[in-house]
Amino acid sequence: MPEHTQRPAAAPARHSTVLGLMSACVVLAVALVAAVNLALPDLRAGSLHPSSAQLLWIVDSYLLLFAGLLIPAGALGDRRGPKGALLCGLGLFTAGCLLTALAPNVTVLVAARGLAGAGAALVMPATLSLAVRTAPHGRRAHAVAVWTGATGVAGLLGNLGGGLVLQYLPWQGLFWVAAPAALLLLALTARLTPRLAAAPAGPTDPAGTALLVLGSLALLTALIEGPGRGWDSPPVLGSFALAALLLGALAAHGMRARNPLVDPRLLRSRPLRAGVLGVSAIFFGMYALFFVNAQYLQYAKGYSPALAGLAIGPLAVAMLVVSRLSPRLSLRIGPRATVAAGLACLAAGLGLLSLVDGATPYPPYAGILLVLAVGMGLATPSLSLTVIGSLPAERAGLGSGLNGAAREFGSALGVAAMGTVLASRTGGFTDGMSAGFRLAAAVVAVLGAVTVVWLRPVPGRAESGSGPAGNGREAAADRDAGNGRDAAADGDAGNGRDAGRGQDAAEGRTDAEPGARSSSSGAQAAATATPSS
Repeated sequence: MPEHTQRPAAAPARHSTVLGLMSACVVLAVALVAAVNLALPDLRAGSLHPSSAQLLWIVDSYLLLFAGLLIPAGALGDRRGPKGALLCGLGLFTAGCLLTALAPNVTVLVAARGLAGAGAALVMPATLSLAVRTAPHGRRAHAVAVWTGATGVAGLLGNLGGGLVLQYLPWQGLFWVAAPAALLLLALTARLTPRLAAAPAGPTDPAGTALLVLGSLALLTALIEGPGRGWDSPPVLGSFALAALLLGALAAHGMRARNPLVDPRLLRSRPLRAGVLGVSAIFFGMYALFFVNAQYLQYAKGYSPALAGLAIGPLAVAMLVVSRLSPRLSLRIGPRATVAAGLACLAAGLGLLSLVDGATPYPPYAGILLVLAVGMGLATPSLSLTVIGSLPAERAGLGSGLNGAAREFGSALGVAAMGTVLASRTGGFTDGMSAGFRLAAAVVAVLGAVTVVWLRPVPGRAESGSGPAGNGREAAADRDAGNGRDAAADGDAGNGRDAGRGQDAAEGRTDAEPGARSSSSGAQAAATATPSS
């Protein structure tokens, strides 16, 4: 049933508990991706004897369902309430882990991994929605920063924890550990997390959901298979063509439907476009690095797998610290400047990595990782909150889903780009790595520049300190974020007339949760932090 009971934002002590719980859920969902990669040698040598192609699908079935379902999962959380969506997601995740551990053959194993991925798709947007919507006024940016930091450190924990488990247990041990952890989080969530109001009831959009999921899966399949099969191979070209057909049909459907899952006119909002593009650019660069980091450290530097996992530690720890400081900097210099500085650091760090070779000592390499961590930690919280802040508060789940989808598609593109460059180079591994990092730096620089331009305040807007965004520094931060009042007032925001919903869209915003009245999904959220996986 939809969660119609509404509670105000949690008290600070209660919210700290909820925020810690939401962060733990995200860490579990993301860390399992890194941990499973460590288990591939054991899987190959185990009793199931998967082929190379089957190994790829054991990994990718989780990622495909995870990324492909994020947006409809976020919308479901809005419609039924984020707590219910999170509990359902944790239940599916637990079932998927148990089935994976018990799988008698590769087919069941791939299906079970997909089930766990579907659960993770429900977990990600629901945790961010709950973290933001339960935060007291003035603490929403902090909530996004902590959540973002948790996603950053999850990869490190997956490598370290997975390596420790696999040192003493077979590959099934990963899932025997993950399943009870998910059950514990489910029980704690049921007991400690408040229920929040669902979005106003309305017709569902099964056609739009099917088109989005199938189109996303087709596109992700093409991106995953492209580096290995070749971009001009029939399966890859066919997947791209199918994705274009389905996503084009989704756009046409969204323009005609009365209650579409995703209204294409939302993308008229400059803040929303900026947030989605910026998050995609960050994760493009991050996963281009992650794709080659372990290979570089093990093959070129001779590190053991455990040492290679520890070597990425400076990036994860620094990102966690910087992401928590990012909201304070946004209040001082504005979120647009904070995002610009972060994206510039990220592009510069990727460019510096192109100079690394097998003879490079670890300390300079670690220093470059710190530059990258500063960039990601500065920009990601502001951009994530910009995405959420571009939609009404009761649609925070959809905003979280869009944010998560931008992360996953950016990640897939980063891996595909780096994999293609490595496969096309005839020189050594480090030569290909250098070329890949030059490409990644250029892509992040270009996309980052467009993002910063789109975050520019709209000229001629009335900007009053008494508006919904608050006053003083918060109002200034809200203006720079390009959301808040600008997103609500902007005819391009996909609300009001341009969304084809007129007064209903405006009323949807003003009927947000208590304490957030007149918040355009986060005019208030944007002001507190100021700028979301």
